[in-house]
Amino acid sequence: AGLVVALALIPEAISFSIIAGVDPAVGLFASFTMAVVISIVGGRRAMISAATGAVALVIAPLNREHGLGHLIAAVILAGVIQIALGALGVAKLMRFVPRSVMVGFV
Repeated sequence: AGLVVALALIPEAISFSIIAGVDPAVGLFASFTMAVVISIVGGRRAMISAATGAVALVIAPLNREHGLGHLIAAVILAGVIQIALGALGVAKLMRFVPRSVMVGFV
């Protein structure tokens, strides 16, 4: 399953990197790094995760206006914030979000 997902994510990583205005090799490396980190620190076995189109559209202006250095710093900061929120147990608050809202965002 991991091999199939990895092969399916190659076109996605390349297309999102083109949307974001970075070299496709950067997108492939970022996708690989994200998959490895999630597999190590993820909360579920066989968890699959990847970048989304919304993230590519948000980081494209950041990359265009400030360059790759700021883009990398912003993505690392977002990951640190997610890890901190997970460590603080903020996920328990998700029970107050209605299922229809969660399905809509997913």
